[in-house]
Amino acid sequence: MIHSMTAFSRIEVKGDWGNAVWEIRSVNQRFLETYFRMPEQFRGLEPVLRERFRKALNRGKVECNLRFNANPAAKSNITLNAKLAEQLIQHATSIAETAGVNNLNPVDIMKWPGVMEAEEADMDTISGELLKGFEQALKDFIAARASEGSNMAELINTRLDAISAQAEAVKAHMPEIIQWQRDRIIEKFKDAGIDPDSTRLEQELVMLAQKMDVDEEIDRLYSHVKETKKILKKGGPQGRRLDFMMQEFNREANTLGSKSINTDITAAAVELKVLIEQMREQIQNIE
Repeated sequence: MIHSMTAFSRIEVKGDWGNAVWEIRSVNQRFLETYFRMPEQFRGLEPVLRERFRKALNRGKVECNLRFNANPAAKSNITLNAKLAEQLIQHATSIAETAGVNNLNPVDIMKWPGVMEAEEADMDTISGELLKGFEQALKDFIAARASEGSNMAELINTRLDAISAQAEAVKAHMPEIIQWQRDRIIEKFKDAGIDPDSTRLEQELVMLAQKMDVDEEIDRLYSHVKETKKILKKGGPQGRRLDFMMQEFNREANTLGSKSINTDITAAAVELKVLIEQMREQIQNIE
């Protein structure tokens, strides 16, 4: 399946610790580039996330954002270091007696570093749940790229069919165009008083046939259409290969236009270039 490089996904993760939101978006880029925005306490996840992107994607500029909101009600219980508090009280009381004062404030004891301790949040558990959420966001992101890629493939196939139709129309009109041009040359020879059966006329007709021969260009257009459809059907990261095929299409359309001696052929060459450009614009976003 063909994948687009343009996509977006959003997943919310909830737990007793609070909630978090993953957002992944991407645009077209020649190579794979990943950018991360996340709270500092989760920066350690970045190498893991970068590797998972590398395994799942080939091209695109990818931005990955994590918004984290802790649940205040889920904070760990605060515990008292009773032994340290007792020592501080003894020393403070002794100093107060020496100084002749007796205004010991328990709150001041509690503020002393190490007296009140809060258990560290279980960051491993939170990180594990966040990674599960990221995997779902990445899965949805890839699905979005695939869906958009499928739409692009359908549009490209439609234009490939139109190119085949234009090539078929040119091929069907060629005998009529050649005969029309042959009649014009003969008429000009008669007006000039030259024998229509002369060698000069034969040479002119041979040169005309060579100049107007577009069979090779038509055959190549058919071949390019077939190869492009084959690439689309094969799927995978085919953006660069498809871009190369557009260059080949353009080459044949230009050659066909340069050989044109009839408005129908000129119009067909112009239409071919329009169709090719429309495909090229779509292919710029294919992985």
